Amino acid sequence: MDSPVVAGVDGSDFSLRAADWAAREAVLHGLPLRLVYASLWQRYEGAALRTCLSRPDGTVMAENIVGSTAERVTSGEPSLKVATDVPREDAVSALLREGEDAFVLVVGCRGRGEIAGLLLGSVSLAVTARARCPAIVVRGVKAGLEASHGRIALGVGGTDPPDPAAVRFAFAEAEVRRCGLDVIHAWRCPSHETSDHPLMAGDPARYHEDRASALLDEALADVVREHPEVPGRRVTAEGPAHKVLLERAAVADLLVVGARRRDSHVGLQLGHVAHSALHHAACPVAVVPRGSGPKTPEEAA
Repeated sequence: MDSPVVAGVDGSDFSLRAADWAAREAVLHGLPLRLVYASLWQRYEGAALRTCLSRPDGTVMAENIVGSTAERVTSGEPSLKVATDVPREDAVSALLREGEDAFVLVVGCRGRGEIAGLLLGSVSLAVTARARCPAIVVRGVKAGLEASHGRIALGVGGTDPPDPAAVRFAFAEAEVRRCGLDVIHAWRCPSHETSDHPLMAGDPARYHEDRASALLDEALADVVREHPEVPGRRVTAEGPAHKVLLERAAVADLLVVGARRRDSHVGLQLGHVAHSALHHAACPVAVVPRGSGPKTPEEAA
């Protein structure tokens, strides 16, 4: 059975946007969609519900929300297969459990009842930080949400070869969307380096830019052959990585970043770049855990 696209919903405008986005993602990949509303109503709203006899109890309300959301997403995509679930547990635990068998987890940038000024809600942050599958936070401006740019941005950071999971995910998304892909690596030239360094050959900035280009060549060598139809563009830019990626995200329909699991801690090490993207990007952000997704024969050996 195909792994579903799982979307967390709660009736808020943010979750409706996430559900719409998740429905399009499911259609693009030919996958079913699963809508999940998990909330411990008795803990947070039980008193209010008990004192308002005309208001349906939490379970009925949750079922109404997922039902109406399912009708909303299928109205434009009648062939989309949609399942719903209302588990009686907290949202983070339920979504992480659903993510064990999901193609992707999709959530809004914040949920119903959270402080209006928050850029990113607690559930969204926890899910992206701990999910074992790619997690997507649907956020941004209208152009990015409506995929009007026709480009995906992939951030490749560090000096070591990146985990191929994020690279493969970005290429697969670009292929099904039939759009371009910008693979971006930001580099910086430390102020203490001078042209006297034996490797600098008189131009420290050129040295670092060449290293960035070599890193991208290595990261893309195999996946370019697997997706020859994707018009990929290598982008190297000087500056802080989070600023470079946010600038590129302003003209992208999806920003993809990787996350590395800590050896001695539960969850993912999102880092400053991923946090900045999740809070400020002008388009949806996909956080892809290291080692997630289908493996190549060499990796599986």
